[in-house]
Amino acid sequence: MAEIVNLNRFRKEKARAERRAEADANAVKFGRSKAERNLEEARADKAARDHAGHLRSGGPAEDEDDGA
Repeated sequence: MAEIVNLNRFRKEKARAERRAEADANAVKFGRSKAERNLEEARADKAARDHAGHLRSGGPAEDEDDGA
């Protein structure tokens, strides 16, 4: 006699496999490696430091403490 199977289990397993396949495809299409993320973060930090280095000091906001 044939073994009894739960069709819901197979349906859910198939859907899970399809979602996993789609996620893997998206990871290849849109994902970045850890090295790429770290490189971009380092470049953004350097750009922020370079920008902060070009700011002028001694503006009106810094002179407020001298008046009291």
